[in-house]
Amino acid sequence: MGMSYAYDPGGRDDDASAAVLHRALDLGAGLIDTADVYGPHANEELVGRALADRREEAFLATKVGFVTGETRLRRDGRPEHIRAAIDASLRRLRTDHVDLYQLHRVDPEVPLEETWGAMAETVKAGKARMLGLSDVTVQQIHVAQSVHPVAAVQAELSLWTRDATAELLPFTAREGIALIAYSPLGRGFLAGRFDSPNDVPDGDYRRHNPRFREENFTANLRLLEGVRTVAKRRDATPAQVALAWVLSRGPHVVAIPGTKNIRYLHDNVAAADVRLDDDDLALLDALPPAAGARQ
Repeated sequence: MGMSYAYDPGGRDDDASAAVLHRALDLGAGLIDTADVYGPHANEELVGRALADRREEAFLATKVGFVTGETRLRRDGRPEHIRAAIDASLRRLRTDHVDLYQLHRVDPEVPLEETWGAMAETVKAGKARMLGLSDVTVQQIHVAQSVHPVAAVQAELSLWTRDATAELLPFTAREGIALIAYSPLGRGFLAGRFDSPNDVPDGDYRRHNPRFREENFTANLRLLEGVRTVAKRRDATPAQVALAWVLSRGPHVVAIPGTKNIRYLHDNVAAADVRLDDDDLALLDALPPAAGARQ
């Protein structure tokens, strides 16, 4: 997402981003996650160009369910929209199928059974191998499962946002559903990228995120200090510790940190080798929740 949308819009460089994607594949980080609304459309086009000669090396995931409105995003789960959107995504991605097709958000105006039924059609047609949901309740997963198997669920999961650990995390473990943790670095905060709210670039979505506002930002530095304490113990970076914590939540958890920088990519991939002991996990689990509403 950050390569084309929402984060640091003035820093977009598609050639550099393609190089990051290529290096990710070189390192074995093959899950490439995008969405039709990122840009909109520009991110799928970028991924399509980058993977043109390396499609077989990637586990390619995209999403449907958001469309751009006059002032903000709106949800669209109508079956006719799903049917048209998958074909448009495949054209932009330059492929005949995606490995995981995800419903970005449930549309409250459309019964989930109808939306998910249209998603299931994409599997029957060979346009998607598996289906996933994003930001859903356990009850909504049950509804979808009654129509077609749910392979994966995306949820924001990090030391910055731990809501999913209460019910969604154990449920997906029991059901054999992958949990894809988005924003595992707390939108960059847990990597220690920002020393103050003024470090967030102009035009960046995070300028309007409650957790990056002055009063909350200062409070959230306590959370970052705890991550840094463990990082020093482990001779690791804060980002690696934050990612290792996410991965410690269970073998079914997959983290998808985003970056436009090859150096940060290497840093993120190396998190897979960071081992947190019981003392580390106890310290991290006891950290205070982030101040400010999740957005």
